[in-house]
Amino acid sequence: MKEDNQSSTLEFILLGVTGQQVQEDFFFIFFLFIYPITLTGNLLIILAICSDIRLHNPMYFFLANLSSVDILFSSVTIPKMLANHVLHSKSISFGGCLTQMYFMIALGNTDSYILAAMAYDRAMAISRPLHYTRIMSPQTCVLLVVGSWVVGNANALPHTLLTASLSFCGNKEVANFYCDITPLLKLSCSDIHFNVKMMYLGVGIFSVPLLCIIISYVRVFSTVLWVPSTKGMLKAFSTCGSHLTVVSLYYGTVMGMYFRPLTSYSLKDAIMTVMYMAVTPMLNPFIYSLRNRDMKAALRILFSKRISS
Repeated sequence: MKEDNQSSTLEFILLGVTGQQVQEDFFFIFFLFIYPITLTGNLLIILAICSDIRLHNPMYFFLANLSSVDILFSSVTIPKMLANHVLHSKSISFGGCLTQMYFMIALGNTDSYILAAMAYDRAMAISRPLHYTRIMSPQTCVLLVVGSWVVGNANALPHTLLTASLSFCGNKEVANFYCDITPLLKLSCSDIHFNVKMMYLGVGIFSVPLLCIIISYVRVFSTVLWVPSTKGMLKAFSTCGSHLTVVSLYYGTVMGMYFRPLTSYSLKDAIMTVMYMAVTPMLNPFIYSLRNRDMKAALRILFSKRISS
């Protein structure tokens, strides 16, 4: 009963990105600027892929799903941060905090597994072109995307339930602009040893797609080295360049955030979360469209249809 009462009345205070008012004003303007760009850019990618039959293939199917995840990923935290700033409030309810944490973990994992599926798709297209259509059948693509969502949610659920069972007795100030598992564990007055072990297990599960991406690109590069023409080699690398850029941005910041001891986390690390939570979803549409002729052509057709209508 005591825990139920705590769950219904407990509120956390989100300290923001830096905790300094002047800098928080800057990040408010920053998020207010990039959030509409994130929504618009990713929606255009989805609409372009759906409207152009030439893009109805596995690579763009995965890209459309990645854009969908990116929209949800940024929408879990940014609107709450903007609303809190406008209302001069930093509070978030216990239930709202757990909801944010659940979706951040679920969508972050889903994002990483879709990136792995994209790497596998590129590996099959380059290393086994004659069998590509059989290997990457529509059923296989759907299965990979559904599996990404299932694994993402399955990884988020135990962390959320374990965090919900903790007690929070003293300080309620979350050292971030959203509810992340790391600062929440540091605030708890319960025994968190099992939670920490589960968190590092979750980090291990999160690392599986990165290993798959590395293996896929080892296969790609080993195949490309046998391509006799420089033109063929450049074409192969160009199809993978955008994906590698996104993977580097995403995993580079995530690894810097979570692949270290819990005790080393502080408010200054919240700036690092801005990169993978807000900046990367915004950049993805530009990275994929600016370096892809088919995508640029599809976007031009989409814009011309809208203008003519």
